[in-house]
Amino acid sequence: MENQYSYYNPENQNENTKFTGGSDFNQPHYEKKPKKKMPKAIIVIGCALLFGVVASGTFLTTNFIGNKILGLRDSVQTTGESSAKVNSTQLNQSSSVITSDVSDVVDKVMPSLVSITNMSIQEVQSFFGGYQQQQSESAGSGIIISQTDKELLMVTNNHVVEGSQTLTVTFADGTSVEANIKGTNADHDIAVIAVPMSELSDETLDAIAVATLGDSTKLNIGEPAIAIGNALGYGQSVTTGVISAVDRESTTVDETTGETVSSGVKLIQTDAAINPGNSGGALVNANGEVVGISSSKLAGTMVEGMGYAIPISDVSDIISDLMNRETKAKVAEKDQGFLGITGFDVDSQSAERYHMPTGVYVEDVVKGGGAAKAGITKGNIVTGLEGVSIDNMEELQRELQYYAKGETVKVTIEIPENNGEYTEKTIEVTLGEKTE
Repeated sequence: MENQYSYYNPENQNENTKFTGGSDFNQPHYEKKPKKKMPKAIIVIGCALLFGVVASGTFLTTNFIGNKILGLRDSVQTTGESSAKVNSTQLNQSSSVITSDVSDVVDKVMPSLVSITNMSIQEVQSFFGGYQQQQSESAGSGIIISQTDKELLMVTNNHVVEGSQTLTVTFADGTSVEANIKGTNADHDIAVIAVPMSELSDETLDAIAVATLGDSTKLNIGEPAIAIGNALGYGQSVTTGVISAVDRESTTVDETTGETVSSGVKLIQTDAAINPGNSGGALVNANGEVVGISSSKLAGTMVEGMGYAIPISDVSDIISDLMNRETKAKVAEKDQGFLGITGFDVDSQSAERYHMPTGVYVEDVVKGGGAAKAGITKGNIVTGLEGVSIDNMEELQRELQYYAKGETVKVTIEIPENNGEYTEKTIEVTLGEKTE
């Protein structure tokens, strides 16, 4: 349904043709006159008239017998009418599916969609070598899924909010409010963000709505699909299509090795256009129910019309878990907690070469710091913080921005064993104060 196709349906017109025949011929009496040769033209005309009389009589006789004796007229007319009705119905049904107006569905869903702007700090390689920090802005979408007394909750993609310094949410009425991260799940590319209810006016609350979630396990290939999202950061837009496939396996390409790795996440495939900025938006069915969260678009010179969404039923438990977490608001820099380690990144290439987990290798621990007191030692590898996967030092520092000194957090580490294997362990660490 991405494009509305209009088919021209010609109307069948039944024309009833009446056949008439029969004429009265009075043969004139001629007095005998000297024989004259009749002109050829008169002979031809006479023969034609005679043939017409014979043909008409034959047709009328046959038609009469067929109608009265065999009852053919009613049979033929009925059959013709029935055939016309079947064809007309089929065409109309086909047309109603292809050219159906989705505006009612869009009007229903649009108040539950938001635009998300992510202001982040990224390290980029400078012209003279080395790296420097640069502020970056990216756009995405989100879906309002719940409202509590304190917060309005929205689900989106993890990559939409990843690395954020500031998150701004724009609602259907154009109002923009800063949002905080409730929780994230990088493996399934899911995140839940929250806006305090105190930040929303009555006018905005009247303009927005909580989305209705559907059952993605009941999707049928070929049924209508509608994608709504903040495409290219221009604001909410609508594309239509069908469900092209279900249970598509998602894969990623390792930048270091070039190998294709399966993520184990199943996706919905649709031909509804999903462009950058649509990520985190809604894929809805004809009833206006959210059946998927738009996540990515497969693009290439040889491939078109292949967009993907995360099935809502597959991540409902994850979303519920993230919704129940404490909202993460950034702590003032002077009050931020300090883990008390120094280390370096273990990237995928190093991990494969040395048979180590990816994460932050602990090179040293600060004496008297939180890590040392909790039992973290040199050689351990930090792989997670409060359920968030940690692949490098940048991610670890970014997550620590949400926790104050004196606060206790759960840190996941990998401990090397004598046989070269690693054992995962989660320990509680009370964060200390950062020292110069």
